[in-house]
Amino acid sequence: MNTTQSWIVVADDAAATGLVGAARTLGTEVVAVVAGRREVADALATAADRVLWLGEPGEAPVEAFAPAVAALVAQAAPRAVVGATTPSGRALLGAVGAALQAPVLSGIGTVELSGDQVVVTRSVLGGVSEHRTGVEGTAVLAVDAGAAVSGTPAAAVEEVAGEALAGARVTEVRPRERAGVNLGAARTVVAVGRGLKAREDVALLTELAGAFGGELACSRPLAEGVDWLPKERYIGISGQHIAPELYVAVGISGQLQHMVGVREAGVIVAVNSDKNAPVFSQCDYGVVGDLYQVVPALTAALKGGA
Repeated sequence: MNTTQSWIVVADDAAATGLVGAARTLGTEVVAVVAGRREVADALATAADRVLWLGEPGEAPVEAFAPAVAALVAQAAPRAVVGATTPSGRALLGAVGAALQAPVLSGIGTVELSGDQVVVTRSVLGGVSEHRTGVEGTAVLAVDAGAAVSGTPAAAVEEVAGEALAGARVTEVRPRERAGVNLGAARTVVAVGRGLKAREDVALLTELAGAFGGELACSRPLAEGVDWLPKERYIGISGQHIAPELYVAVGISGQLQHMVGVREAGVIVAVNSDKNAPVFSQCDYGVVGDLYQVVPALTAALKGGA
């Protein structure tokens, strides 16, 4: 194993220059492998010590270069390999992990060296607890890229041979429509769950959120089950994790999968018709009642107070 090097694997994302900081703590030399456009490789040249570029991808998706990336990394056997938590980043890391017969660790909070080991602190069970893991051999890490790094190019971009999987090509690109909401910046968030009976009733909660001057969110079933609200508004283990000053949970039972997403909230208010709902053991204030009666009354009171 080359203990002086750490590598980063990058798909078609110039913002991945933010990965260099994490890699720098684990090796004196940072080598970037880029499976994407030349401008991405040029961006990495401002932060990494070496940049290996597989050439223009053409019609091939960057994921099709995963075996070529894995072969380069496996040959070098660095102390650590760092990639982004994006779908394409995970594809590259998965191939690298398979080539090295090493697990890919995600949900990472901190990374440090302890002797010959890479030690990572990871969030587990949706953030309920943390786990420290010491890695023997090459550590393969999926991390959030963080802020992009820019500067004067210091490294030359080296073009290396790397074939994409035969037959893989991009036939169409359809940008995903996003809700354009930033729940993390909201001081007040009103969320609704399965207590809502019909899609058109979302308007009741939209009005309540507006009366609070906040944003509307939801539990997972409303975003990934019935599609009443966009996935960007879903709060929970695999959704948004937020810390508003006030969180109002309406018609949400309060299972662990949801509540870990708001464990940093300042004040939690719950409205539920089931007095035994788990949410009442986790909120600061609770209202046992029918949301179809409570929500309009609360909205009217807020508007009247204004």
